[in-house]
Amino acid sequence: MSDDELEAIRQRKEAQLREQALREQASEQQAAEVQAQKEALLRQILTPEARARLTNIRMVKPQFAEQIELQLIQLATSGRLRARVTDEQLKGLLQQLQGKERERKISFR
Repeated sequence: MSDDELEAIRQRKEAQLREQALREQASEQQAAEVQAQKEALLRQILTPEARARLTNIRMVKPQFAEQIELQLIQLATSGRLRARVTDEQLKGLLQQLQGKERERKISFR
């Protein structure tokens, strides 16, 4: 291979890497925008106490917190939430959802 061919291959590879980096950056930016919109909506529909409780849950059970957030957002966007969700209402929702989870019991014989 000549130096010109190697240089052309190198330039194509660099261009591919730049395009891939731009795509990754765009998808990260889009994900950040979606997260910011979700956080803004949750600030509107949750009282500060309920938001703090949800933040604590997110630290322990991220998937469970995500499930709760999605349900709250669906309720808000469908117009079924008339007022902000209080901490007591969030506790009730948590109890309902935890009741649906399968309990795991370990027994020793």
